[in-house]
Amino acid sequence: MPLRTRKNQYLGVNAHLHSYWQAENEWNDFHNPHIGDLSRGLRAQLLPLGYTTRVEQSVQIRRVGDDLRSPRADIIVRDLQPTQRPAFVPLTALAEYALVDVLPNLIDHEHPYMALVVYEIDLPKDKPVAWIELLSPSNKARGRDRRKYLHKRKLLLEGGAVFVEIDYLHQTPPTFLNFGDYSDRTQRDHAQPYRIFVLDPRPNLQTGAAYPYEFAVDQPIPTVTIPLNGTDRIDFDFGVVYRKTFEEMLYGLESVDYAAYPVNFDSYSAADQARIAKRMLAVLEAGAAEVDLEARAPLAVGDAEGAEAQRRIAALIAPGAGG
Repeated sequence: MPLRTRKNQYLGVNAHLHSYWQAENEWNDFHNPHIGDLSRGLRAQLLPLGYTTRVEQSVQIRRVGDDLRSPRADIIVRDLQPTQRPAFVPLTALAEYALVDVLPNLIDHEHPYMALVVYEIDLPKDKPVAWIELLSPSNKARGRDRRKYLHKRKLLLEGGAVFVEIDYLHQTPPTFLNFGDYSDRTQRDHAQPYRIFVLDPRPNLQTGAAYPYEFAVDQPIPTVTIPLNGTDRIDFDFGVVYRKTFEEMLYGLESVDYAAYPVNFDSYSAADQARIAKRMLAVLEAGAAEVDLEARAPLAVGDAEGAEAQRRIAALIAPGAGG
């Protein structure tokens, strides 16, 4: 029998759910609802600072002939008081890379690509404050869509927009240089499956900085510092918004079964497979003990490792085990 719960039993990204979406090509079922929740969460923090957001009818994929000069955003953030801000001030106390060291050179100048955007309110629409991109599988897979996306990102950075890239997809390679390719078995054990990158091209693209936030399976989605204009910035908890989308869309009751391993389980690193097994074991044992899984989420995991965890899982999900 499937074991399901409305609450997310992972500390962060739900590996069962994201494996299912990537296997079934159903990423849009998550993309659009999550964009709406991100917009509402951002607006609550931005309005007191004089900024706001706007959601447009948009998904990431665009036709080749779209006009770059008239971007249609997923999320627009606008500055309500642009003339009252001091000059740009860089972030401090974060892991930092030179922007030019992480941007790949896969640029296709004939195929521009659209992304998730953050704009200022009272400035021209071609001058965004920030652009927030929730990556889809087609944006990451090697090919035309990826090249279009990388080109569009470069154009936005050249225009001075802060770029925030959310990557919750472990089966396709990262869009940055100098970070391990999780889809490559030789690199997987030394890479993190999920990442949120903040790219700040100010004062210019050549001297701008990149701030990576990487995390593993069953680790919390981090709070990320997003720079705005002047000294303004917000610390945004992406994990809170992820849990909201997960619970309110009832993904856990429809598409997550803790009594079965995630689809394409072997696409995870050995370390992440161990984390998944420990998480499954905790949920299965709690279910067998008739613990209220809606009241206790995420559960604490035990210390069973590797083969032992999988042996205990097999015993719980065997026919007649009651799991």
